[in-house]
Amino acid sequence: MAEENPQFKSFLTCSVCTEIFKDPVSLGCHHSFCYRCLQDFWAQAENKNCPVCKRKSSNDAIVNFSIKELADSYAGRQRSAPSDEAQVVCTEHLKDIKWFCKDEQRAVCHVCEFPHHQGHRVVPLEEQVQELKQQLRPDLKALQDRRRRHQELEETYEAMVPHLKGQRVKTERRIRKEFEQLHRFLREEEGARVVALGEEEEQKRKRILLERKTLQEQIKSLSESLSAVEADLQKDGLSFLSASTRSRTSARALLSGSDPQLLPGALLDEAKHLGNLAHRVWEKMGQRTTFSPVILDPNTATRGLSLSDDLTSVRRMNVIQKVPNNPERFTEYAEVLGSEGFSSGEHCWEVEVGDFPIWRIGVAKESVERKEEHTLSPANGIWCLFYTSGKYTQGTSKTLTLKRNPERIRVQLDYDGGKVSFYDPEGMSLIYIYQHTFTENIFPYFSVGEAGEARTKDVRVCGVSSRTLD
Repeated sequence: MAEENPQFKSFLTCSVCTEIFKDPVSLGCHHSFCYRCLQDFWAQAENKNCPVCKRKSSNDAIVNFSIKELADSYAGRQRSAPSDEAQVVCTEHLKDIKWFCKDEQRAVCHVCEFPHHQGHRVVPLEEQVQELKQQLRPDLKALQDRRRRHQELEETYEAMVPHLKGQRVKTERRIRKEFEQLHRFLREEEGARVVALGEEEEQKRKRILLERKTLQEQIKSLSESLSAVEADLQKDGLSFLSASTRSRTSARALLSGSDPQLLPGALLDEAKHLGNLAHRVWEKMGQRTTFSPVILDPNTATRGLSLSDDLTSVRRMNVIQKVPNNPERFTEYAEVLGSEGFSSGEHCWEVEVGDFPIWRIGVAKESVERKEEHTLSPANGIWCLFYTSGKYTQGTSKTLTLKRNPERIRVQLDYDGGKVSFYDPEGMSLIYIYQHTFTENIFPYFSVGEAGEARTKDVRVCGVSSRTLD
């Protein structure tokens, strides 16, 4: 019967696709088109003119439910058969829900349009579903990134456990070597220190394992949330609408916290167990021994540096050590800090440099950059003396003139007076002095290049000579 009425068919035909209307919408000029055809035409034309009369549309197209009902009836369209996803119908009108009212934020059937949704922004349900899916995808990506960061951190903790054990073994061996030089009655002291070392390892191992377990639980939660979001993204229609809010709330709850950070102080405090060990033990016996005012901290040393067993000297290596990238460690340059920082008072130490060709010695603030590139300057919290190829400079590359090349450099920190001074201990001639108001802990700082053909193969911290400063 429909084919016998070509004028009626023409009334129900989209002038863009020349097919019977599907989801028809009307413009202000009263021309109607399939919703998708109009959107595609506008996208291609890069304007919102009517495809027929070329009149510019000032408003979005309005869903024309009257024409839709006629077009569906003419084409003999029926409701889709039930599929794996539940078919949802309007409980009031028993009509398929294929539309979504943006103003009221709810799905509606075409009968619901009259009279409650006239003038509202009503779009096809599938369009709203795709829009919400698009909004959820960034959350999915953020969850994936968060899980990856958790996994990377968990892997770092996993690598820390054997390193922690290696630290314990190495430190115990050094402790025992020191104690071999002492008399038999000192064995009790040796045993007590080994026990303390083991207790610290056990305490920190438990701490790492606890943090790792927490990370594993967080990773599990993130994975479950990811699975839920991915499952919801496979849904369509109202099933997705009902699940999307829950998924977004769950995902954003997991994303609300800050990223996990690697725990500082997770490694053994080797300096505590080894620093001035022999001196402190012999002091109990009324004996005198060599004392170093600065102990190097191996947990801060770049992977290409090697420290002596007593942690008082440093040299460059031709191999890169496998050590955890803990927060305290420098990673960009060959740098290491002393184990003890200063927040007041006057402190002094000497560094034996011999004929070592490249070195930087001085002090650095505790918050100095350790993971990224930085210049060795006061602006970046480093106050040091430079020596390269026979030339002395300071932090702003100003060349310094010395009467001779000293084999020792004395570093003197006056924290309260805001001064870092460098001297040639032979004759106590001043090399250079920095002035600055310190506001945080200040640590001894060392950086060395390759020894090459030099006689001196490492830079060593020494006790201060008996000479008195003028």
